[in-house]
Amino acid sequence: MPDIEFGCLPTIIGSMPFTDPAEACKHITHYLKDIPAWPQLPRRSFLENMYVQYSEGFPGVVLGQNNIHVDHNADLDAPLERLYTAYLENDIDKYPLSPDYAAGLHSFLGLSNLAPLAVKGQVTGPVSWGLTVTDKDRRAILYDDTLSDAAAKLLRLKAAWQEKALSQISPNTIIFVDEPYMASFGSAVVSISREKVISLLEEVFGGISGLKGVHCCANTDWSVLLATSVDILSFDTYDYAQSLTLYPDEVKAFIDRQGTIAWGIVPSDETSLVKETVASLQERLEEAIAPFTRQGIPFQLLIKQGLITPSCGLASLSSNEAAVRALELLAELSVNLRKRYL
Repeated sequence: MPDIEFGCLPTIIGSMPFTDPAEACKHITHYLKDIPAWPQLPRRSFLENMYVQYSEGFPGVVLGQNNIHVDHNADLDAPLERLYTAYLENDIDKYPLSPDYAAGLHSFLGLSNLAPLAVKGQVTGPVSWGLTVTDKDRRAILYDDTLSDAAAKLLRLKAAWQEKALSQISPNTIIFVDEPYMASFGSAVVSISREKVISLLEEVFGGISGLKGVHCCANTDWSVLLATSVDILSFDTYDYAQSLTLYPDEVKAFIDRQGTIAWGIVPSDETSLVKETVASLQERLEEAIAPFTRQGIPFQLLIKQGLITPSCGLASLSSNEAAVRALELLAELSVNLRKRYL
């Protein structure tokens, strides 16, 4: 694992409202020179929807106009055997992210004259992917032991392939595993054990040799995610700052093992974004960090080991201009924090 002191450098979760991958990459590399990330562009194509994007090659997968499911009537034995063979042989080149499914990634990989401290990618997590992708009877494949295991192995291969590709830009790679559905963990909607969540995440993490992060954009049982081998915990600090303070012992243990918190302090909804300034966001972040200092974690340590990000992906914003404004706030806030505290 690379030893990097981030010092609240900025990066993003991944998705952007752009449809032109070159334009999205231009703004990302302008504002996020130290830790750029490739852009997911769901408005460009349904294939870049965060659940469809990593489905290429999954046994029995069927894409409709605006839906994705697994056909149990298809012959799954041969594609499952291919997937497990690639997994056992660590043949990551069998399951790439193709240009049709990730135009932003391939545009990003074609950039020259980049010299970042690190480079970031992302993959949809096995819990969220398994709850979104269903069979034809609308039963989530997460509840099918064979398919949920296959999904975790496919996502592991996708993450490993992506990391290998991104290492051409920087040897210091960061791959976030995005788990929005962890917000429903423990509710009647999601019937899955703590042990299975950890096992599925560790399967995907096993394909990542650099830094591995996990992102959840709402409240969840943070103790589950902190019980994994994750290096970076990314959460919506803007709306859910208090949620993480409920786990002081787990957070302290995470920081003590040099874990990084990615503070999602720049709002990704337009109503909030238009009313915020760098000064107001800095004050909000400082207020979010303060409770952890009362739990014995030094403020400056949290800044040194921290990243700052938007609260979630930016694709939900109505315009490219709004996304650029979020990037601008993020970059300026990072400069202010580093000047004041480092």
